[in-house]
Amino acid sequence: MASALLVLEDGTVFTGEALGASTHSHGEVVFCTGMTGYQEALTDPSFAEQILVMTYPLQGNYGINSDDIESRRIQVRAFVVREECDTPVHWRSKMTLHDYLTENGIPGISGVDTRALTRKLRAGGVMMGTVTHDETKEQALARLRDLPRYGATDLVPWVSTRRPYAYPDEERTHGPRVVVLDLGVKYNILRTLHKLGCRPTAVPCDTTADDILAMNPDGVLLSPGPGDPALLGYAVETARKLVGKVPMMGICLGHQVVGEAFGAKSFKLKFGHRGANHPVRDEKSGRVYVTAQNHGYAIDEDGLAADIEVSHRNLNDGTVEGLRHTREPLMTIQYHSEASPGPHDSMYLFDDFLKMVEAVKA
Repeated sequence: MASALLVLEDGTVFTGEALGASTHSHGEVVFCTGMTGYQEALTDPSFAEQILVMTYPLQGNYGINSDDIESRRIQVRAFVVREECDTPVHWRSKMTLHDYLTENGIPGISGVDTRALTRKLRAGGVMMGTVTHDETKEQALARLRDLPRYGATDLVPWVSTRRPYAYPDEERTHGPRVVVLDLGVKYNILRTLHKLGCRPTAVPCDTTADDILAMNPDGVLLSPGPGDPALLGYAVETARKLVGKVPMMGICLGHQVVGEAFGAKSFKLKFGHRGANHPVRDEKSGRVYVTAQNHGYAIDEDGLAADIEVSHRNLNDGTVEGLRHTREPLMTIQYHSEASPGPHDSMYLFDDFLKMVEAVKA
């Protein structure tokens, strides 16, 4: 088995075995605490331009199938695991993790002490890194130091759809029409809306409020996605112009965009929230939900307009996890209410959104 390196920007090197494509790639190194769902994570647009470290040691044990994808391609730049299983066992499996990464040109590394790596990222914060199969440490570090940092570029146009599309291909003739502003939507959001009787249509990230309203939607959902919300002035303007004209829901990056539309500023978290086990409290009911999350930024509630209230709060670090407008049909949530993978505790939020839609239509 060929060797591989994970080189961090501070010069730290982790050695291991080559996994996936025989090449090199760079990105922000982040960790995810989910125990399952590696295929969903690999294809989650919120991981775009990042090197993903899975904290659970065994990956690839149930293979890769044609159903559990969350976007049109693998989104991560590289994959880091403790142990890769090359003999998966599952009736839906079509190929191994190694073959899937190779087919998509994504390098990986196995045999890494992911516990030590995770502790380093928790203590020092996320940092840039590179996974390489074909360089020395010195070559990799020199290349890494000349590359732009994560967050310097708006990543949303790279993951958003380029043209509107209905989900599924054959559109329903009845049910609420929900326009999804695609900032990096996970397919399970569209699946969930469809299962609940909606007619979801995804539109490009730069679609204007006027163009969205011309579609005569019953509701608008601002999707999750990658990167720094401070770079999304166009989406913030769209959200601002839609408020009061149509019921709205924002998820993850969509939540941050709405927060910025109401005066809040975003800030970068030290190591982010990524995984399927983050406790969040509903401030109205007091109930605590176990949630699936994937974000590296949060909003500062101090700048929020007076007619916006915090509806949910993270119990690990106190950050804002949800917003509601006191007068208009508008709600947001910082975590992934559609999960995939993760707990189903928060699926009720889609029901709350559709209740707002029905109340406005009535």
